[in-house]
Amino acid sequence: AVPQEIQSIVAAVNPCYLTLPLHVDPSGQLTGPSAKMLLGQIDDFAAIAIGPGLGKAPWVQMLIWKLYVELKQPLIIDADALNVIAASDQHLPAAAGPRLFTPHPGEFARLTGKSISEISEDRETHACEYAQQQQVVLLLKGADTVITDGSRIAVNTTGNSGMSTGGTGDVLTGLMTALCGQGMPAFAAAQLAAHLHGLAGDLAAEDLSQPALIASDLIDYLPDAWLQLQNETNI
Repeated sequence: AVPQEIQSIVAAVNPCYLTLPLHVDPSGQLTGPSAKMLLGQIDDFAAIAIGPGLGKAPWVQMLIWKLYVELKQPLIIDADALNVIAASDQHLPAAAGPRLFTPHPGEFARLTGKSISEISEDRETHACEYAQQQQVVLLLKGADTVITDGSRIAVNTTGNSGMSTGGTGDVLTGLMTALCGQGMPAFAAAQLAAHLHGLAGDLAAEDLSQPALIASDLIDYLPDAWLQLQNETNI
């Protein structure tokens, strides 16, 4: 889903991109009719990601909460959607389907009301407690990304500091959404997405160096990451 003014540009970048044009106001912000269009087509999709580039307009907040409560498909929540949820100091409402949160440490601090330094002292415990309390799958980004559903916990060891650049988190969100859309359970999808995301970054860094990495490099090296994983696991 992209602003209608740039749909042709986005679609021309890659023929594999399927785009849904959304109405924007003169300032370039998405408008209320965009929510109506999205909700009218929501059943066509096997998994939904919400947040990156969305903004914080009142209708956006309404859309986020409506999807959070009513959507039966997996909902991957990132960026602006996490900030909307963090602004509410109430316990999250019951959801109709799987919910996956992908915060970086700053976003997780806002979600929990704790400081980044406090969280960093025991990332696994804080992540597990939040996931259990809110009944979500949580992927807490950072060195040794933590993935938990409140009862199970995994720590990802792929990836490198060169991936700390704009857009790499969006690649991870897209990976999680794609895997959930293929029917993979939320906790497994989050683990596999984190592993592949980091592995693609490691493979890219071997050829390009860590300082030179940009987000699109991860996409370019995903096929290599998949192939290596398949060769190692015989899947």
